[in-house]
Amino acid sequence: MSASIGILDVVALTVDVPEHGLLRGQVGTIVQMHAGEEFEVEFSGDDGRAYALVPLAARQLMVLHYQPAHAA
Repeated sequence: MSASIGILDVVALTVDVPEHGLLRGQVGTIVQMHAGEEFEVEFSGDDGRAYALVPLAARQLMVLHYQPAHAA
């Protein structure tokens, strides 16, 4: 799954992460890629201030797409 996730991708949580106060569906940005299937994700409020910076596994994330997929 990590092949489809890249730096600065906008992602949403697919699971709750209660230890960081995050709920499924919250939106963040990939800011760093770690070895394997792990990414550092920054979560920011409407004011642009980060409220969480969390290492997460690819299986906990879904990339958000803003353009339609083109059929091959």
